[in-house]
Amino acid sequence: MKPFFILILLLLMGWPAVLRADAYRVGTWKTAQTIQPFFYERYLPQGDRLALFTFTNPADQKTALLAGSLDMCGTTLAHAIQSASLGQPVVIVAALCNKASALVVKQDGAVMTEADLKGKKIGYAPGTMHEVLLRETLSRNRLSPDKDVTLIRVDFFDMNLALARSGIDAYLSGEPFPSQALVQGLGRILAYPYDDQSVGTINAGMLVTRQMIEKYPGRVAALVTAHVLATQYLTENRSVWLSKAAEFGTALPVLEKAAPNMELSWNMDAVFIRNVQALGERMAFLKIIQKQPDYTDLIDTSFVHAVKSKQDVK
Repeated sequence: MKPFFILILLLLMGWPAVLRADAYRVGTWKTAQTIQPFFYERYLPQGDRLALFTFTNPADQKTALLAGSLDMCGTTLAHAIQSASLGQPVVIVAALCNKASALVVKQDGAVMTEADLKGKKIGYAPGTMHEVLLRETLSRNRLSPDKDVTLIRVDFFDMNLALARSGIDAYLSGEPFPSQALVQGLGRILAYPYDDQSVGTINAGMLVTRQMIEKYPGRVAALVTAHVLATQYLTENRSVWLSKAAEFGTALPVLEKAAPNMELSWNMDAVFIRNVQALGERMAFLKIIQKQPDYTDLIDTSFVHAVKSKQDVK
């Protein structure tokens, strides 16, 4: 076969995985709060390699996971719940991040309170924690998402452009875009929509398939261990975390502004599980899902507990 056709074949198959057929295939976003997979390789067993794939939304990552193209991927907890409620064989094996959401409005002063959102065009990304938090905000202020506001689907990376061009009047999205709007004078942060009495600050997690756990538990364990160690390292080395995140295209001053509203995570304790269940209840109430998933199937804490046990021994 000619070299040109070999190159085309490698590209079609996904060249990082082809270079090492046994490479760990992981999907994530290029954002500061989902950065841990970029550091996995240094914590994998010696000689093992990582094939990292980046996406712009959780749904595409999950689709690739179910198709067998990924071993693990990041996803919002809301999307994981929605997938499980549809009977898809997904399992959360580690937390990924907390917080990172903000409600942003235009600078013109037309929206000074959440109740002022009535009649406004609001950008949102479907299937995300931000969508749930937005619907919660509207519900809390007795605003119907179908009658009192206009919800417009906007990709995370286009939120500020849509706001600047008056395509939307507000959005609820993830960092660093809210802080970017603030620093660049594109908008104001109206609220950080967390509710400690409801779902807390949970946001995203790392997902695998049930089949992956059953057939390759050692690979899942290696990835979760790498995730825990990468999270701990970046949490303890803030400058490394933000400097690497700046390579994704966001200016360091914006990331510095956003940092207090972002929290890297890995642990899944009793509070985490309770908040995930509370999130599912809110999603059912808001009619985002038709039925609750089986949370004992959706959340597998055994891998993070195994890492904690090893660290306690040390």
